[in-house]
Amino acid sequence: MPKIVTLPGDGIGPEVTAAAVAVLREVAPDVTIEEHAIGGGAYEAHGEPFPAATRDALKDADAVLLGTVGGAHDSPWNKLPRPLRPESGLLSLRKALGCYANLRPVRVQPGLEHLSPLKPELARGVDILIVRELLGGIYFDGDRKIEGDTAYNTMRYTTPEVERVADMAFWAAEQRKGRVTSVDKANVLEVSELWRRDVQALRDRKYRSVHLNHEYVDSVAMLIVSDPGRYDVIVTENLFGDILSDLAAVIPGSLGLMPSASLGDGPGLFEPIHGSAPDIAGKGIANPAAAIMSVGMLLRHGLSRSDAANAVDRAVALALRAHPTRDLGGTADTQTFTRAVLDAMETPAVG
Repeated sequence: MPKIVTLPGDGIGPEVTAAAVAVLREVAPDVTIEEHAIGGGAYEAHGEPFPAATRDALKDADAVLLGTVGGAHDSPWNKLPRPLRPESGLLSLRKALGCYANLRPVRVQPGLEHLSPLKPELARGVDILIVRELLGGIYFDGDRKIEGDTAYNTMRYTTPEVERVADMAFWAAEQRKGRVTSVDKANVLEVSELWRRDVQALRDRKYRSVHLNHEYVDSVAMLIVSDPGRYDVIVTENLFGDILSDLAAVIPGSLGLMPSASLGDGPGLFEPIHGSAPDIAGKGIANPAAAIMSVGMLLRHGLSRSDAANAVDRAVALALRAHPTRDLGGTADTQTFTRAVLDAMETPAVG
């Protein structure tokens, strides 16, 4: 029996996670769900943002469903020593799970093209998967320091680090349209030369049916908003992936429509990308769509249940058109939207 650990976290996290769990129980009634603490609430209750009990619960989990972590800008949590801040708990969680690849789908839902800042003809049909390396590069390299008026950080990658995230991107492309764009800055960075060499070598050795092209990060930053339809799967290193995935997140029109999966050596981590939104926490109006879509990714990548994942994705798409939430220009609250998703899952598919 699969075990899912849920970490509702802070702000609207408990509300959207409760909605996601309701859908998960409907589509996968055989799973065991166990809730644990993380973030600011965990600090208040246990004195640390990633308690030992949470860490221990991950050892036999099949997947982890996360809500949101953190408080308002003026939260007392932000004045704590850095290791005790809520966000440090999130980083510790990712490291504990060995999540080296972040998968972020950027999909414009049919009928919701008007929400995108792009022209409808550009937004229509956009379906991109960004695969970001998550545990290496300039964010994690220990060769960093501030010395008086000088500071430096080091971007470093090894062939095994490049190959493992590229392997995941090629695998994902095989399930989609069979196209991968590898993003680098090989014209000026040696680390990008290595990246490009290793991605190409892996493709030639193992994924010859997948079409691969290489593009510079500055070019992609322009094209992903001016011609997003050209992309299927994008794979890139940590810093570039951080920037590009946040840039692409505006295309669907709301962070409430953006799920994600972080995969690696252990159980996968599935979470909406939006923040904790403390200003609306407890009001029952948060959009749970991204959290529910994260359940779809959990079913697909964490439990290998593609049919169930497809059912969730279809139900969310129907609910978004019939009962849009307030951030999407509608009136549905969290409970109303969740009920609409559950009802749609009982409606037979057409065609």
